[in-house]
Amino acid sequence: MVTVVTETSVNKATSSSRRAAAGSGRASGPRRAVPLIKYGYWWWALPAILLVLAMVYVTTASGAFFAFTNWTGIGSFDITGIANFQRIFTTPALSGALWHTLVIAAAFVILTNLFGLLFALALNRTLKSRYVLRVLLFMPVVLSPIAVSYIWKFVFAYNGPLNAILGAVGLGSWQHTWLADPVSALVSVIVVMVWQNIGLVAVIYLAGLATVPQELEEAAALDGAGLWGRFRSVTLPMIRPSLAIATTLMLVQGLRIFDQIMALTNGGPFGATETLATQIYKQTFTYGQFGFGAALALVLTVIILVFAIAQQYATRSRDDVSR
Repeated sequence: MVTVVTETSVNKATSSSRRAAAGSGRASGPRRAVPLIKYGYWWWALPAILLVLAMVYVTTASGAFFAFTNWTGIGSFDITGIANFQRIFTTPALSGALWHTLVIAAAFVILTNLFGLLFALALNRTLKSRYVLRVLLFMPVVLSPIAVSYIWKFVFAYNGPLNAILGAVGLGSWQHTWLADPVSALVSVIVVMVWQNIGLVAVIYLAGLATVPQELEEAAALDGAGLWGRFRSVTLPMIRPSLAIATTLMLVQGLRIFDQIMALTNGGPFGATETLATQIYKQTFTYGQFGFGAALALVLTVIILVFAIAQQYATRSRDDVSR
């Protein structure tokens, strides 16, 4: 009986070792302990989350609180309720700044997306010089907005290059004090903004066009679709994500326009180019009305949030609609 038990044990041990060797092929050894810190644990991001909460959300909430006060930046303050907001919408200069902000943002979004898409479609072809043209198109984006604005301010001057060119080609009657007229000053600001940001929008659309399968366009062409038909039925639906990104970035940038206006016109002439961003700066740091400046900033934040959500809803993909 003892002999039988021993042989059985030996056979079991032998078969177990063979199965282990034939199974994973890895040498058996002591099991490694589970590490205390694993990659991907959510609390790895805790310092960044706390920093964002402190630098963004807490400061935004405190600014929203001071929007309902008459704080001057120093000393005590009183709660004034909605008086600051009533002043914003009843003062002609401030309501005009709100209107200018919306006009500039709308023109900026439309023109940058239109010209950016046209340039992207043109540079998406197999041109030998397309890489050089892309660099030249994107170059204004990396320049400082202040530096670009001062260059354009020299161009728009009455004795500047623009009027000199108009006079040289026989269009002397078109010579104008571009930054001294309310209408042309607003148009000049929009021109500078669009010129500097077309390259960024074009790069975004180029990335979207790179994902469009060429076979689909060829199939649509074989079915008799023209250039516009292929673009509307094949290209545009495929680059919808790029459209959403480009419009969102340009919308936010257009609504908070500040640098170009301060460098070109400083809000003039006669407040024709004042925006909410320039008024926030002037009311807060020039006049020392921190509470009123916070109210203007809160209005601008709400406008950006509403328009961004509406834009995302309008440019959502068909898959998102069906869900």
